[in-house]
Order: sequence, then C-alpha cells, then structure tokens
Amino acid sequence: MDKSSKIYIAGHRGLVGSAILKNLKSRGYTNFVLRTHSELDLKDQSAVARFFEEEKPEYVILAAAKVGGIIANDKYRADFIYENLMIQNNVIHQAYLNKVNKLVFLGSTCIYPKEAPQPMSEDSLLTSPLEYTNEPYAIAKIAGIKMCESYNIQYGTNFLSVMPTNLYGPNDNFDLEKSHVLPALIRKMYLGKCLEDKEWDLIRLDFKQRPIENVDEKSSESEILSMLNKYGISQASDQDVKIEIWGSGRPMREFLWSEDMADATIHVMESVNFLDLINVTIDKEIRNTHINVGTGTDISIKELALLVQKIVGFKGRLWFNTEKPDGTIKKLTDVSKLHSLGWKHKVEIDEGVNLIYNWYENTKK
Repeated sequence: MDKSSKIYIAGHRGLVGSAILKNLKSRGYTNFVLRTHSELDLKDQSAVARFFEEEKPEYVILAAAKVGGIIANDKYRADFIYENLMIQNNVIHQAYLNKVNKLVFLGSTCIYPKEAPQPMSEDSLLTSPLEYTNEPYAIAKIAGIKMCESYNIQYGTNFLSVMPTNLYGPNDNFDLEKSHVLPALIRKMYLGKCLEDKEWDLIRLDFKQRPIENVDEKSSESEILSMLNKYGISQASDQDVKIEIWGSGRPMREFLWSEDMADATIHVMESVNFLDLINVTIDKEIRNTHINVGTGTDISIKELALLVQKIVGFKGRLWFNTEKPDGTIKKLTDVSKLHSLGWKHKVEIDEGVNLIYNWYENTKK
C-alpha cells in the first residue's frame, strides 16, 4: 500500500469503521471512497456491482455489518443471518471481480463453539455447536471467513479475515434494545445517575439524541419513566434507583477498545498476506486462516458493572436477573497468532471505560 492507494471502507460511520478511517488518516493515507447506507445499500447486489465497477478501489476493509447484543441477536435471528450474508457476499465477490489488491473482512469471536476450550484459538472453529442466541450471526461470519479462504484458494486473491472480541468505543451503539453489554451498562447507569440527581434536563437531552422506541425528549415524564423501567432502570422512590442486568454476572468477557481494533486491522492490511498464514508445503487442507484480535484478558460481567458504576458515579442498586440468560460462561481469545504477526493491544479495560464514558458525556454538550 502507498499513501495514495484508493481505499474503500464499508461501514465507515460505525464503531470500528470510523476508528479505521481516523487511524488511516493519522498514518497519512489520503484517497478514500466512502458511502453511507443511504448512498449504497450493500444488500443490493446490482448497486454494489455498479459501485465497484465505477470506483475500482484497490483496497477494501469490510467493517459493515448488522450487529447487536444478546437481546437483538435472539429476537431478530432472520435479519441477522440474511443481512450479513448479503453484505458479505456482494462485497467479497465484487472485490474479486474488480481485482482488489487486498480485502480485510471483520467478523467476531462469536464464531467459536459455546464449549470451545479457553482461550479460544483459531483452530476451535467448527469443532462443536455454537451458542444458540447468536447462532445466525455467527454462521454468517463463518461463511465470510470461508468465502475469503475459498476465493484465495481458487482465484489467488488476498482476502484476510480478522475476528475481534467484544468491541467498545466512540460511535458505539447505545440503543438499549440492540446494544452490546458495555455501552448498555454505560447508558443505563448514566440515566440511573440522572434519576438519582433529578437531572431531567439531561435525561431529556439523552432521549433527544437517542430515542427509545417511540419515546423522545418531548414525551411526558411518566412515559419516559415507563420506558426506562422497560429496559431495567427503575425508581421505587427518589432515593432508590435500581439497574437490572441480565444474567448472574458470572460470565467472563473480553473487551477491546475500538481504536486498538482499528490499529490491528490496518497492521494486517499493511503487513500480512494470505500466504503468510499458511504453509504451502505441508497444508493439504487450508483452514482457519482467520486472525483473532483481542487482549487475551477478561473480566466478569459483575466486575465490569461495578467498574462502570464507580466511573459513572451511580449510587443505586444493581440487580442481576438470573431468570435471564447468561450466554456463554467464558469467552476469551487466544491472541498468540496476532502477537506473532507483530501486534499487541494498548488500552486496558479500566482506561477504556473511562474513555468511553467521557466520550458519551461529551456528546451531551
């Protein structure tokens, strides 16, 4: 790659895509081709074909995806498998047809079996059943990995796959129905603290920026309280605010700052090729060429909630609802392959939670 190479970032406004664009600019890259969802629907095969034929990007980073937390993954199963398969199929195939030099596909470590040995190595893929709640999304991402591998084997392309652990950072999704656990905790505790402090101006500002269902800043106080209660933020009295958290709090999770993920993605784009990931003299069957991206350390959901509570300053109660699913008890990635390729994360979880909460608060100003 040189600094004037034409780079297409699919999903450049999202959590990872925006961090990738920022990182590339900081490194001196200048030639970007970008489209919002309204400008280019990646599920539309003919539209994607026209885009590639007209723009002819040299490098592609496929960060666009339909994503969500445990509630959304289980509730919108058909949407998650259909939309992600369509996005991947269209972009990867057109990258091949239009002779893209290199493509990096972003997946997720939810591709690994529910009972995978910990930490999860790349070779754990397809060794036993997946976690049920996110099975459709995981299957779509596995298909993306296999599509990249298959095109490389059959056509000699240079399409790589990186599998990030749980990500968080600027431009995260704070929708209480569809967000992942960390942004959901940030927003819940922020709103809980506002209730404690009777900061209704801040609550309404939050609802203005991020309405919940059909409730926004113009809704009545009782409507806002009802919606907060629906999503686990309840107030029994002026002094007693309670935050519901799904599950027991025992599951262990690994979290990666999105700007670290962006840095890892660009490291792979600049420095790693498909042939670096296989041994052509002994690999009769080429499998599991994807690369885990994570920190290699984890934290329990309970410890995470307490950390967020401390940083936000929420003084109320945390209620771990054990009637709700925990999901997989432990999900920790083996990042030894990534380390061997010359990259390691920088931001630890304590620093990262401070960073994301400061970012969230600053969006209110």
